[in-house]
Amino acid sequence: MISLAPAGSLNIAGQSLEYVFIAGANPAAPMLVLLHEGLGGARMWGDFPERLATTTGASVFAWSRAGYGGSSPVSLPRPLTYMHDEALHMLEPLLDAIGFQRGVLVGHSDGASIAAIYAGARGDARVRGLCLIAPHFFVEDVSIAAIEQARIAYATADLRNKLARWHAHVDVAFRGWNDAWLDPGFRDWDIRAFLPGISAPVLVIQGEDDQYGTLLQVDCARELIGGDVGTLVLPGGRHAPYREAGEATVQAISRFVTTVCGG
Repeated sequence: MISLAPAGSLNIAGQSLEYVFIAGANPAAPMLVLLHEGLGGARMWGDFPERLATTTGASVFAWSRAGYGGSSPVSLPRPLTYMHDEALHMLEPLLDAIGFQRGVLVGHSDGASIAAIYAGARGDARVRGLCLIAPHFFVEDVSIAAIEQARIAYATADLRNKLARWHAHVDVAFRGWNDAWLDPGFRDWDIRAFLPGISAPVLVIQGEDDQYGTLLQVDCARELIGGDVGTLVLPGGRHAPYREAGEATVQAISRFVTTVCGG
């Protein structure tokens, strides 16, 4: 078993990636690997990792992808395949580096899409389940509209200052995500072809009023994912259920982890 410090950095494929780690109740505990959203990072989950570790007894590992948080910057513009690139070239070596043996990938938004691509393409037996929070499987008009509003807020309001508290290279973090999604070519982005290849059980959590995606994404998961799919739709919830409905989200994930990894 690899020993991880509570916080630090890992060198993966030439990138320095910051991380935080909460050890589980015992060395045999499963690991929950958190994959952040398009503007997130290892330290932007708030108390969610600690609550997950306490409630599930599992180890929890979160990191900032390159271009985010305290990790290495990336060149702009990001390729429109950036989520595919993370899933197919970065995630497996990271899981190997942290000694991932069995557990659940917990992805939010972009992170959920990356987890779905990985599971559908790799069939990694170590991944006993996926928890997909507000996933994107294809592009919707509401997604583009919300991302256009984020661009305005970044240029004219306080969004840049807020994000700068968390990202060493804040313009890289924001523009890498925002410019890619608002590129006209990104309208063709679609990962539904990966979903039938997901054989592990899946839990999809979505806010009913998510401003970045509709319940069509949940329907898509039910219809196309190859493994068992459970869903939790939160009335009045928006794009960040782990913040907006933290207790319900933690309890749902805890039940799911117990089911797929054992009590």
